[in-house]
Amino acid sequence: MTFADLLDRIGGVGTFQILHSLLLAFPVCMVACHNFLQNFTAAFPAHHCKQNPMLNVTENISYEDLLRATIPLNQKGQPERCQRFTEPHWMLLNPNATLGNISDVKTERCLDGWVYDTSIVRSSIITEWDLVCDLSSMRQMAQSVYMVGVLLGGAVFGGIADRFGRRTVLIWSYMQMSVAGTLVAFLPSFPCYVFFRLISGMTFSSVLLNTLLLEWMPVKGRTLAGTFIGYVFTCGQMVLSGLAYAIRDWRWLQFSVTAPFYFFFVYSWFLQESGRWLILNGRTDQALTNMRRVARLNGMEAEGLKMTKEVRKTMGIRKSSHSLLDLVRTPGMRRITGCLMMVWFSTSFAYYGLAMDLQKFGISIYLVQFCFGAIDVPAKLVAALTMSYVGRRVTQGLFLVLAGTMIIANIFVPVDMRALRTALAALGKGCCASAFMCAYLYSGELFPTEIRQTGMGFSDMNARVGSVVAPVIHLIGEFIPILPALIFGSAPIVSGIVAASLLPETRNNPLSDTIQEKLEERGRHLKTNAFCLTSLTDCTACKKDLQSKMYFMKYL
Repeated sequence: MTFADLLDRIGGVGTFQILHSLLLAFPVCMVACHNFLQNFTAAFPAHHCKQNPMLNVTENISYEDLLRATIPLNQKGQPERCQRFTEPHWMLLNPNATLGNISDVKTERCLDGWVYDTSIVRSSIITEWDLVCDLSSMRQMAQSVYMVGVLLGGAVFGGIADRFGRRTVLIWSYMQMSVAGTLVAFLPSFPCYVFFRLISGMTFSSVLLNTLLLEWMPVKGRTLAGTFIGYVFTCGQMVLSGLAYAIRDWRWLQFSVTAPFYFFFVYSWFLQESGRWLILNGRTDQALTNMRRVARLNGMEAEGLKMTKEVRKTMGIRKSSHSLLDLVRTPGMRRITGCLMMVWFSTSFAYYGLAMDLQKFGISIYLVQFCFGAIDVPAKLVAALTMSYVGRRVTQGLFLVLAGTMIIANIFVPVDMRALRTALAALGKGCCASAFMCAYLYSGELFPTEIRQTGMGFSDMNARVGSVVAPVIHLIGEFIPILPALIFGSAPIVSGIVAASLLPETRNNPLSDTIQEKLEERGRHLKTNAFCLTSLTDCTACKKDLQSKMYFMKYL
């Protein structure tokens, strides 16, 4: 008897699963806010140099005239952001005057600071610490450091969760986000901001990796659960756009999306540890207690009371010790791990390449953020349907290829067609979000329970490498504008083709608890029939292959 069979006996998708999913969903919503927060806390306002305070100005001159006389104009007719005249040129107030008519025009850097346009964002880290001109790269650097934190979180908390439990790591993560997010909001220096944003980024990975959702879901509820979490993440993006529109001060906005984690920390003590993990680690008494609680909440208390140690022994699950090396120790696991490395890297790379620089679209960042979230709703619905009726592998490959195609298509759209460019980018981002949703579910099904969080953490780490690299590619775009879109689009297309060709299908298959539990058979099944959409036991050709010991030994 498998753990999936026991979940069906105690109610399947019942009251416990619904309540548990809701309690785990609220933190996911708020970490989504943190993930895109720098679009608003680091909003880049229009700005120009302050005038020399020693400048003698008559009282009857307007600010516009003073600006024209002291600040040169760029090619678009806007005041230069990083230069000013060394001396005011009052003759420029004549409508017919141009710089060409003035001899000895000299400019200098902004020696007395900058004047910022606060009509859209009242304050941001840009205006507070003057991260403009020579320091403008600090904005992208801060985002890259946050993504390094997300990468470290995936690498560290995945293995810790496999060793100490999912619930323990979640409790710690909620507390860490509460403290780090609050310190980001109120500490006065930019280095402190960057450091504690890195700590917050580590928590982002931990919360997403250890949601406990799949571990308590029977086979028939896994797609629904994965889709639900995907929509919750989308809701977080739309909630952020509303909060950012209402709260224009970056410090209070930062605190507003952090404060709920104090509440999450309090109720996280009442969450149930994964029964699968408890059994694998020899804590059978606690597993039995938790499963009886689940049965009672699902109205199946009688079934829960029937669960004895003899029943648990029939699961054939034993405590074992595993490490990161188990992800590449056998041929099937090497194939799965290698493909998922590409999938997670390219999905995150393209996703954050689109989502972390909203101001480039030339329209309201609040509207773009909302649209980028809203497009995920139909995209993830289509992904959920294809995952349920076609399969995980095709869904993963299809949405990655579509995302890359949308990004590359934007290269050929003129810059002045802002609505079309935004629409294509939103569609590309929606496809990336759907690919992300599929990756979380698909990877959780491909990795067995004993190394699931280690595998998920390693996959997430590759995703964060992509998100760390994405801001750097944006910097390259300042010199070669076409290159970022070409790179962001090519990566998901390549990985989508690889995923559709080499990964095994997991639709309607029970979760594997150990590496030996048919996982290698699935890897060999892929070798024989790469585009088979059925499960291993339903495929006639593959059943014949299973009967051939010679073939089995050849590839394993």
